[in-house]
Amino acid sequence: MAWYIPLLIFVARIGDVSIGTVRTVFVISGYRKISVVLAFFEVLIWVLAVGGVFKYLSNPLAVIGYAGGYAAGILVGMTIEDKIALGMRMLRVINPDNDVDVAAILRERGYRVTRVEGSGQKGPVEVSFMVVPRKRVPELRAMIADLAPRAFITLERVDHTGGSVPVNSTGQPESRFNRRFYERLMPVRK
Repeated sequence: MAWYIPLLIFVARIGDVSIGTVRTVFVISGYRKISVVLAFFEVLIWVLAVGGVFKYLSNPLAVIGYAGGYAAGILVGMTIEDKIALGMRMLRVINPDNDVDVAAILRERGYRVTRVEGSGQKGPVEVSFMVVPRKRVPELRAMIADLAPRAFITLERVDHTGGSVPVNSTGQPESRFNRRFYERLMPVRK
């Protein structure tokens, strides 16, 4: 067996597992066409990698390349998926500090926030809900941590959103929102 065969198997496994991880996210998010294309390439690469391992099954380096590529592919796929950051998330902020109105401050900064009054273990709390693109979550969490350090934040995936798109005075989606995103999220029916 040539020295580069285990390396090729390793790289092929990184490729197919990374594609598979990203494809799974696209499937869950409802992107059918791109999921099908990714599945084609995932299996094509997988067949080549498996073929290499079966051909050199007696060589432990080929098997280690296969297993190592799988593990590395999971990590690479998760990193790619993190960068893509598809979907929407709901942040729930439970703020026990009555001196800080998190909802009002976030509204001033352009976020759409629903606020309700709650009752915590030590008294009244502010409970704020926001549905935001996943890419905005890290900055929003940092902003909330600065505003209300004692606030408790939960995060959950949002499968479907509905309702109106925020518009400006001309009837167009507000500039701070990505128009293409809203058109895909809530297609206009004619």
